[in-house]
Amino acid sequence: MIKLHPTQQQLQKFADGTIDPVMGLVVAAHVDMCECCQQQVAKVEQALSDDVFTISEDTILTSEMEQMMQTIMESSSPSEGTYCEVPHVELDGRFFQLPRALGSFAKRTDGWSHLVGKLWQSSALISGDIKGHFVFLGPGAQVPEHTHKGDEVTLVIDGEFEDEFGLYKEGDFIVRNGEHQHTPKTVSANGCLVFTIVDEPLHFTSGVARLLNPFSHHFFS
Repeated sequence: MIKLHPTQQQLQKFADGTIDPVMGLVVAAHVDMCECCQQQVAKVEQALSDDVFTISEDTILTSEMEQMMQTIMESSSPSEGTYCEVPHVELDGRFFQLPRALGSFAKRTDGWSHLVGKLWQSSALISGDIKGHFVFLGPGAQVPEHTHKGDEVTLVIDGEFEDEFGLYKEGDFIVRNGEHQHTPKTVSANGCLVFTIVDEPLHFTSGVARLLNPFSHHFFS
């Protein structure tokens, strides 16, 4: 069960089209995975629609209009046998199904690169110089203890991971910033795939990991 969701304000902005495109991508992916947030967005969209369109009680849809709408619907429906590729990413022969919103993003990524230990990442630009990252944490993987100079937004796509603040499962929408110091690690036997965006490099805070700070721009940024 999904426990962590975007805020009501974020869902409102997503529904009315005023959300920042970077945040909007992660919110859209979460909404694809979350029935609860789909319902919330639908309510906002319905309210917006009610404000825009006023239909009088004596408005009658003529048979000609009905026929035209039927024709449009039939022509826009996929024909029998049409194949729609399920959005996915692949790592070492393993396929991970993605939320629909991340399908086109996945096609722009630069391939997988090894970070440290059992961590892998695949990245692409979203807007300006901000990148999005698929990050795979293999079984037993751990990101060194760190905090954030900016914001980090993470969506769990497959598997589970935990840190000092809790356990996160598929669909969870997690926000971290400079108030959080944590050590994410996998608890899934098959590892964990997440999608994450950070607007500033991580700052490693523990032991030998602090030696990585000059190279922290290679981690999810």
